Amino acid sequence: MPNLILLSLLAAFPPLSTDMYLPAIPTLQNEWGVPLAEINLSLVVFFIAFSACLLIHGPLSDRIGRRPVLIGGILLFIAGCAMCAVSTSIWILVAARVVQAAGAASASALALALSKDLYEGTERQKILAYIGVIMAFCPMIAPSVGGLLLEFGSWRWIFVSQGAMALVALYGTLRLKEPLTEFTKGGALAVAGRYVAVLKNGRFAAMALAFAMMGLPHFGFIGGSPAIYITGFGLSEQVFGLYFALNAFGLMLGSFACTRLAGSISPMRILVGSLMLMLIAGGLLLLLGGTSPMTVALPMCCVTFAVGFSRPISNSMVLDQVDSDVGAASSVMTFEIFLVGGIAMELISLEWPSKVAALGQFALIGAAVPLVALAIMRQAGKRLA
Repeated sequence: MPNLILLSLLAAFPPLSTDMYLPAIPTLQNEWGVPLAEINLSLVVFFIAFSACLLIHGPLSDRIGRRPVLIGGILLFIAGCAMCAVSTSIWILVAARVVQAAGAASASALALALSKDLYEGTERQKILAYIGVIMAFCPMIAPSVGGLLLEFGSWRWIFVSQGAMALVALYGTLRLKEPLTEFTKGGALAVAGRYVAVLKNGRFAAMALAFAMMGLPHFGFIGGSPAIYITGFGLSEQVFGLYFALNAFGLMLGSFACTRLAGSISPMRILVGSLMLMLIAGGLLLLLGGTSPMTVALPMCCVTFAVGFSRPISNSMVLDQVDSDVGAASSVMTFEIFLVGGIAMELISLEWPSKVAALGQFALIGAAVPLVALAIMRQAGKRLA
């Protein structure tokens, strides 16, 4: 299996684990008679467990190799999918999602580490962008696939299909040649020491946290979109999938644009342009959002375009700040991204006067924080690329 396809499959574990499941949220509310806040725990807990496990898989792969960690993680993900498919209550589902998240974390963390192992420089930026295009295609169709499964069968088939996808990734991983030739040594204290070393790198720590904030509106939308479109606007699960696909298309279009422009436009211009677009979209959500489905979808499409356009550059830029312990560094990066995502999903499930206006505020914060960080670091004369 070509490396690009395998990396794309691995990186797609988290979005597929959430986006295919979104149309089923109102169904589960009715079937189990629980409020949205409890159902959303299956999303929030997934991201919290996912984020925590990222901190284990990265340095563990630095010590014993990428292949064994990936194989074990994918098998764990398959087990979690099976547990989700047979859940009989929200709390069993939440526990099963923890297992699923633990497995998905290995795939996500090591997809980024493998990109560093296998590619360099501009080629790595382009590979990351191509992965972003393929990743964006998955969530673009995932809610529609989930809605289709709901139309012809039970929500349980959503998790069965996720397990089938994991089997394909397992096949590709078994055929992968171990890319590491040098391995780190030591136990838990050594692992903790590598995280300390990575976090002592001020440029890396500041940039990783600042760019993670861009995920606030994106993940907030994932958690709040069923309530906005299905409950609020009264759309069917299938029509909801189409509106969600528009936002995922923005992510894919942004990633594709990055593949074409990387190397011809400076990374700083791409980043600043993306952040300014997110600021404008946040303002539009505050001013226009909530009057119709399209006044939500179009500004959010701009937000996801900005994320897709900038993420390959920002990931590559942050990774350039470290020369060793790449597995630990990639785990910290992805940990922060999805920790912000979990917080955003919990926040959006609260009783807001307008969830659309809340998304607008998330977009303004998600753009302002990295813009300020870039300005401060540039003023201080730090190396950004």
